[in-house]
Amino acid sequence: MSMLVDETVPPHQAAYDFSLFEEMESEVRYYCRKFPVVFGRARGAELYAEDGRMFTDFFCGAGTLNYGHNHPYLKRRLTEYLADDGVMHGLDMYTVAKRTFLHRLREHVLAPRGLDHKVQFCGPTGTDAVEAALKVARKATGRRGIVSFTGAYHGMSRGSLAVTGSRRARAAGQAGTADVTFVPYEDGPAGPFDSIGYLERMLADPSSGMDIPAAVIVEPLQMEGGVYPASADWLRRLRELTTRYGILLIFDEIQSGCGRTGTFFCFEHAGVVPDIITLSKSIGGYGLPLSMVLFRPELDVWSPGEHTGTFRGNQLAFVAGAAACELWGQDGFRTTAAVAARRLERFGTDLRGTDPALVVRGLGMVLGIDFGAAGGAERADRIQRRCFDAGLIVELCGRADEVVKVMPPLTIDLARLERGLTLLHQAIQAS
Repeated sequence: MSMLVDETVPPHQAAYDFSLFEEMESEVRYYCRKFPVVFGRARGAELYAEDGRMFTDFFCGAGTLNYGHNHPYLKRRLTEYLADDGVMHGLDMYTVAKRTFLHRLREHVLAPRGLDHKVQFCGPTGTDAVEAALKVARKATGRRGIVSFTGAYHGMSRGSLAVTGSRRARAAGQAGTADVTFVPYEDGPAGPFDSIGYLERMLADPSSGMDIPAAVIVEPLQMEGGVYPASADWLRRLRELTTRYGILLIFDEIQSGCGRTGTFFCFEHAGVVPDIITLSKSIGGYGLPLSMVLFRPELDVWSPGEHTGTFRGNQLAFVAGAAACELWGQDGFRTTAAVAARRLERFGTDLRGTDPALVVRGLGMVLGIDFGAAGGAERADRIQRRCFDAGLIVELCGRADEVVKVMPPLTIDLARLERGLTLLHQAIQAS
């Protein structure tokens, strides 16, 4: 039986019979309701349904597939590793796959940026990296408080939910915000806010009610909050403030990292270095689960086995992640991504000229088209559905899902990028 076609389902029903999924899966499933087809194969920027329909993918697994589907360079490494009976599960033991990944990470990512951060592999998802980052920050400083920002999204487990802004997300997990102080992000639906000035006042005033926290956690580019890039000046001021008060600065690069914004890390454009960095999603290269925390060597206060996890080191993700790091040493890869980013930026500029109520934000290979004042969430939902019907997959984000988030693969060629942008433009015009 083919792994890509379910032969238990008649061909004429293959893409339309969802009964087994609906009978057996929890009601919590989400994206399948937005994109109701059965997918069977994928390559590059294209997804194929069982009925043969092709979709251009501007969703990229919510930022997990920055290098596209089944990138041939990465796939070759994986198939060779499997053919050689490579170790598949290793906990935190020493393996050839892990050594290769660490070497490539240092060679192509850390050393060129002057970073000497230690690496901690966590459980397989981004929320595990956030949990470990908060935990090590509290252990290293002996303080409990954390500062987070409105619009923040850091994960769905208890600690990461506590620093996530969404009331809806926290309510589902009955997660409180004890020890967490929320401050408005630099920008948001209500407009700009001098959050650094606010923090400065709170920290300087011994009667403000705010103790010196262990850490500040921030996304240099808020994705789920509505695609709000932090300015270089804001990040530099935040770095100066946290340094002055001995507060650790955590940059969450789980969705904005691995090249999505044009540089490997989003924070690079500000010329600052955080104390702690969380990475997941595309760090695994091929869509394979991998999650890690980078922190300055002096923050490595763990005792052996003090923070564990059965899947803290996906061997296949090490293989694909090492190959993905190597792509950053290839001129062709960087050129393709830069050309696509410039085209996406021009598209955003053109959109701004079509409707004064439309707000477009972005950086590198991500664009947020905000319909908050131009039809709201209902219009954004119509656009997403029109795009899907026409063969384009896009995600929504923002406080009320009023922002269309555009995230093509970094590896997309101009022809496929143009096809997707044309479909998106048509859907916007028709809505």
